[in-house]
Formats: sequence, structure tokens, C-alpha cells
Amino acid sequence: MDEAIRKILAECDTWAVVGLSNNTSRAAYGVARFLQDRGKRIVPVHPSAETVHGEQGYATLAEIPFPVDCVDVFVRSELAGDVADQAVAISAKAVWFQLGVIDQDAYRRTTAAGLTMVMDRCPAIEWRAS
Repeated sequence: MDEAIRKILAECDTWAVVGLSNNTSRAAYGVARFLQDRGKRIVPVHPSAETVHGEQGYATLAEIPFPVDCVDVFVRSELAGDVADQAVAISAKAVWFQLGVIDQDAYRRTTAAGLTMVMDRCPAIEWRAS
């Protein structure tokens, strides 16, 4: 397992899940539950700011009133770079782009800013592999 993956899974306790809503058919819903079941605090980030899995939602990362360790990104690749930039702006420790979410420029910007970053992977799959 990649060192960045190991570091994020071990050290990040509060996960802002961008794209998380109460749509149970979406991957974000199941992955957030998986993380929660393993003791991680999940924070839904979605324009509708829904409460999901008992956690208060926020419309944007900037609205979250407490520190976030990892920003888990469930949006299309063309939108993901902006989310990564927002993660840098809120001083998150890490950014995780889900399966199929790839933006090499965002990866370079985010890691240059000192954040740990994983791209095109799923924490639930990686957790089981560890």
C-alpha cells in the first residue's frame, strides 16, 4: 500500500465528504458509512447541506466551523481541482480523489501546498487491503 494512503487512513479522523447526500445509490453514501463505522467523523459537503448519517451537512468546505483532516472528493474530475484548492484554503491535511477522479494539475498544486494527496482510489477498498 502506498505511503500516502497509509498516512491518511491512520492520521485523518475528520473527513469532509464532498458530494455526500442522502442518495443511497451513490458511492459517497456507502463510503461515508464505511468510514463512520471505523471511527472516523464524516462531514457531508453538498449544495443542499443535508444531514447524512446523523452528521450536519454544509454547502461548502469553507462553512465547516471546525478543522477537517481529509477532504474526500466525490465529484467529476473537471470540478475536483477547485475542491482541492478549497481544501488547501481551509488548511486540511489531506485530499482524497475517489475512483475515476483524476486531475494531475490539482495533485501538483495540492502536494506543493504540503497536503498529502491520493487520486483515483477508494478508502474503503484500501482499508480492506491494509
